[in-house]
Amino acid sequence: MNRKNMLLLREQFLIDIIYLDKFLLTILISIGFWSCTDHPVSPEPEPPVKINLYFQHLIDHQEIDFDTLKYINEAGNPYLVNEIQYFISDIILYHSNGNSKRIEDWTDIHYVDTDLPETWQWAVYDDFEAGKYDSVSFTFGISEDKNISFMYVNPPEKDMFWPEFLGGGYHYMKLNGKWLPEGQTVQTTPFDFHLGIGQEYASYPDSIIGFIHNYFRVSLPNSAFEVESGETKNLNITMHVEKWFKEPHVYDHDTFGGYIMQNQEAMQKVKENGQNVFTFEAN
Repeated sequence: MNRKNMLLLREQFLIDIIYLDKFLLTILISIGFWSCTDHPVSPEPEPPVKINLYFQHLIDHQEIDFDTLKYINEAGNPYLVNEIQYFISDIILYHSNGNSKRIEDWTDIHYVDTDLPETWQWAVYDDFEAGKYDSVSFTFGISEDKNISFMYVNPPEKDMFWPEFLGGGYHYMKLNGKWLPEGQTVQTTPFDFHLGIGQEYASYPDSIIGFIHNYFRVSLPNSAFEVESGETKNLNITMHVEKWFKEPHVYDHDTFGGYIMQNQEAMQKVKENGQNVFTFEAN
């Protein structure tokens, strides 16, 4: 092979190498582009927001002195409180972005008992999004579709049962105490200020022809709050006990007596007064 042919072969070889390099580079760029477009790196998720609910019970803005005849309601009845037991359920937090979040993971019904400090806090299992919330609402008691007889098998919740012949399910609230009837100076009378399913009667007390579900929604006033990503927010819900007897109806123990489970007129007033009983604070 002469020198000219050798130079031609060498030149062709260099050209082939250049084209091969360009081809390999094109393949590598394509692979890199495919990797970036079809497999993007996901951003780190924001840490979830957690909520703790705390429940407290006051009379005239002071802690309750239980079993002490020191209070007077709007009707002028001297009274004392022994204990308060109730259910709240279906709590909803309304985000300012238009979303709403119902507490429902693990449990959506919470039992509160003034004799059991462990019930005064509800460490909610759900995760929430950060940001501003406009308001909070809940059901006082248990809604009709969830208030199922015998769903609780252990105390204290099972002891909140509502008699089957009166509608079944569970009490929404037991507020037990005593009052000093008009004309009495010493001898008190017990009251069972209980709220649950009411009855319609063809003739009282035996001929029940229908039931009235007295649970109700509470929209907590001034319940806006803000929470940051990863924060655990404490929300305080306070029951002002004196307001059960105050507004919009003045409730008189001398009028309704000590037992109202079969008195829908009395329970209706309790239900309507309950709209004004609770306040809210976030910290």
